[in-house]
Parts: sequence; structure tokens; C-alpha cells
Amino acid sequence: MKLLKSLPAKLLIGLIAGVIVGIGLTNNVLGPVWSGNLMTVIVTLKYIMGQVITFCVPLIVIGFIAPSITKLGSSASRMLGVALVIAYVSSICAAFMSMIAGFGLIPGLHIVSNVDSLKDLPAVAFELNIPQIMPVMSALVFSVLIGLAAVWVKAKFVIRILDEFQQIVLQIVTKVVIPILPFFIASTFACLAYDGTITGQAPVFIKVILIVMAGHYIWLAVLYLLGGAYSGTNPMEVLKHYGPAYITAVGTMSSAATLSVALSCAKKAKTLRSDMVDFGIPLFANIHLCGSVLTEVFFVMVVSKILYGQLPSLSSMILFCLLLGVFAIGAPGVPGGTVMASLGLIISVLGFDETGTGLMLTIFALQDSFGTACNVTGDGALTLILTGYAKKHNIKEEKLELIDL
Repeated sequence: MKLLKSLPAKLLIGLIAGVIVGIGLTNNVLGPVWSGNLMTVIVTLKYIMGQVITFCVPLIVIGFIAPSITKLGSSASRMLGVALVIAYVSSICAAFMSMIAGFGLIPGLHIVSNVDSLKDLPAVAFELNIPQIMPVMSALVFSVLIGLAAVWVKAKFVIRILDEFQQIVLQIVTKVVIPILPFFIASTFACLAYDGTITGQAPVFIKVILIVMAGHYIWLAVLYLLGGAYSGTNPMEVLKHYGPAYITAVGTMSSAATLSVALSCAKKAKTLRSDMVDFGIPLFANIHLCGSVLTEVFFVMVVSKILYGQLPSLSSMILFCLLLGVFAIGAPGVPGGTVMASLGLIISVLGFDETGTGLMLTIFALQDSFGTACNVTGDGALTLILTGYAKKHNIKEEKLELIDL
């Protein structure tokens, strides 16, 4: 019974229950009227829970990144630079690996281009808009600037406020966000099963996603092996705690929405330094999208082969990969964020037309959950590298004397 109360079990139960309910409702097991009405309720609840989770994301980003930067003290600027470099390198290396696999595997695949239309979901019964206090990227930049400035001027009063704000946000995560996640995942998968994404899209899903998922696992293995070797620790001590975060990412399809669970998982790893977790995990959730980048590179090559009869040129793909790594750093950690941010690249560098971008968006949406799960899980490996860097360069967590409020 204790196992069933754990977060991974709750998430899995929510996922399975959502699929069963969605398939049942699309087959009108309760009759057309009642099935439609119940699906309307599910869509509305999913919308409201999504609004709550999305609202909390900027708070989580500010609450963890800004205080963590202040705890890094004089080394904050250097650690931020290291984090940006390793996030970019991870993304472009994953992109190049995907590109090589694409040139090697795609010519031998027989992929059908026509995608069956999906069943329309019922409209939301009522809209309860809960706007974020600021966009996620604004929260990220705000956190970095406030944290760095507080360190530069040794603003003890502000540092104390940020530290207490982190404790407040932690309570919001623990008592609000995490408890509703299983229900949000259940409603998400009920919608996917109802509209036919899981069943009607199976042929395309199976042919392409299995290859991409293999690439995800290969790249995660590379990241964790490198992280373990660089830090001199066992990477499994980090990876073994990431099950709940992986499952949550599959359900939410958003690195940002998975942030609270990812923090919880990373904090359980004994080999990760606490201040590196508070600093690295929220930061990487917004700038490290290796799984999404890997997937997008492979998929643009698939779509090019389907629609235009040939793969893009090697020079075009190299340029696309290098620029995509930059766009990924600025892409929002929300469903489809990477491909939406890089549509300009797809059009300008690869020469896709409206049909190509439409098919790209459709196929990318089918696997978005797995790419997000790779992103989130990979963040643990990069945080392990940050921990190793801090250890090798003798960067200790600075304890500044704080004033009472």
C-alpha cells in the first residue's frame, strides 16, 4: 500500500486511468450525451489545473534560481557561464548525433506521410484564466539579474527576503502543485486517447518515435556517463531518482510544468550539491532542451524526405543544428516550445513551405512528451557536471551574514 501512495505510482495510475477513460468516452460507453458531457468536464478540469500549474512556474523559477545565485556568492557569474555553455554543447551534440542517424536511417524507412485527422475535443465549459505574474523567460532573466546584483552589492536584506521567498514557494510546490499533478496527467491522457492521438496516429507514432526514443536514451547515457566521470561519482545515484520526473514530463509535455517534481527528485541524490540543484534544475528546465532538439533534427529530415523527396543538404543541416542550439536556449519550456521557436529556422535554412511546417508541427506533437522527458532527465546530468565543477574549482557555498527583518 505504501508503494501505491508514492508519487511515481500515482502518476502511472493517473496515466493509465486517463487512457482507459478517454478510449471509453470516445466509444460512447455512457451514451453519446453523457460521454460528451463527461469529456467536457475533463477538458475543463484539465484547463483549470493547467492554468494553476502554469501560474506557479514563474514563482518557482524566481524562488529557486535567485536565492541559489546569492548562495554562490562571488562565483555566481562564473557558474552561470558554465551552465550556459554545457547546456548549449549538450543540445548541439544531441542535434549532430540525430543528424548522423537521420542520414544513415531515413533513406531505408518507408514512412507514410498522410496523417489521419483527429477527433475534436469538446470546448471548455468555462474559462478561468489565471495569467502568470510574468512570462517564464522574464522570470528567468529577472532571477539572474536580481541574484547577481544582490551578490555584487552584498544586499543582505534582499538576500534574506529571497531566502524566505524560496521557503514559501517550496510550500506551494509541496502542497499545491505536486498533489494535482496525477489528476492533470490523467486528464491529459484522457484527451489524447479521446481525440485519437494515441490510437489513430499509432502507425506514424511507432515508426518514428521508437527511433527517436532510442536516441534519447543513448544521449542520456552519454550525459550521465560524462557527468559521473567528470564529478568522480556514480551517476546512477542521480538517475535512479528521476522516475517521477520522467513520468510527469511525459504527462505534462512541459519542462516548466515538471519543474517542481524535478527539483524533488534531484534533491534526493546524495551526490548533487543542494545549492547546485536549486540553481541548476530551474535554469536548465528553461535552457537545456536536448531531447526536443534531437527529435526536431530527425523529424525535419523525415518531413523533407516525405514531402520533397530528398534529405536536406549536409551544409544546411550543420547550420540548422548550430542555430537550433541557440534557439533552444531561448525557447519556452512548454509543449511544442522548441519547434515553435525555431519555425523561422525551418523555413529560412531548410526551405520548408506551409505544408512542411504543418506536417512538422503535427509529427512533433506526437512525441513531444518523450522529448520533454529526455530534457528533464538530462538536467540531472548537467547538474552533476556543475557539482563536479564546483568541487574541482573549490567553489564553496558562501554563507553571508544576514540581518533580521
